[in-house]
Amino acid sequence: MNSITPNSKLQTPNSKLLTVNSKLKIMGTRSFRPYTPSTRQVTISDFADITKTEPEKSLTVSKHRRKGRNNQGRITSRRRGGGHKRLYRIIDFKRDKRNIPAKVAAIEYDPNRNARIALLYYQDGEKRYILHPNGMKVGTTVIAGPDSPIEDGNALPLSNIPLGTNVHNVELIPGKGAQIVRAAGATAQVVAKEGNYVSLKLPSGEVRMIRRECYATIGQVGNVEARNLSAGKAGRNRWKGRRPKVRGSVMNPVDHPHGGGEGRAPIGRSGPVTPWGKPTLGMKTRKPKKASSKLIVRRRRKSSKRGRGGRQS
Repeated sequence: MNSITPNSKLQTPNSKLLTVNSKLKIMGTRSFRPYTPSTRQVTISDFADITKTEPEKSLTVSKHRRKGRNNQGRITSRRRGGGHKRLYRIIDFKRDKRNIPAKVAAIEYDPNRNARIALLYYQDGEKRYILHPNGMKVGTTVIAGPDSPIEDGNALPLSNIPLGTNVHNVELIPGKGAQIVRAAGATAQVVAKEGNYVSLKLPSGEVRMIRRECYATIGQVGNVEARNLSAGKAGRNRWKGRRPKVRGSVMNPVDHPHGGGEGRAPIGRSGPVTPWGKPTLGMKTRKPKKASSKLIVRRRRKSSKRGRGGRQS
């Protein structure tokens, strides 16, 4: 008969527990028991990918919060104000330090965006922040330049990137710095090359032509689970500087065109309007003669108004 030692009995359940724990870590989010009404709904990041808690001092500047006001002090964007104080991290969107390798020293949290940022130490001693590509670890070497290998975190001109490659941090004007595909989990795909332009399929589903000299970074932006997080309570949005939203239908007529009436009154117009009488909720606001319209090969897919990422329709 085979004798089973006490240690061997314990090995199986322990290995199962380790497997379960590792699965929970991969998910990247944390939920809580409903100790309060808000903890019943809240889902937050587990911050398992963060390796450094304090930012690099030389790469931070103070950020003046505009609270929705313009240069005349008038509110131009409603429902902004308050929120936690932030330091702005200077991100290298240009990736203009060419053909000099850099090592990933740390992965940090950035309060100004939902993506993580990676701290790079270049061989010549300079330090810079870039957006953290999904899967990048501390110690990885990255490089920017036309002859860089096709690896996550490396930046190349679009003309040098093979078809079918996923990219992020994409420039629209050569040398200006990346302007699109910068949110957490975002990725675009190189689908065609013709003449001086490269066609990209953007996260919205839009296919757009971009100059071949524009730089893009290989891979997908990290913190993919960001779209699955739930604030759980109004207070969490207040921490972000978002103030409460009041529907026009519950205001008085002096405050909003939808206001007034006894009980729950209809809008009383052919369609919904803003407080200043402009059509809204579905009204197209893009300029009909915008110069970049000729670069759009296929418009973005229609999405549901209240959907998270939209849906094909």
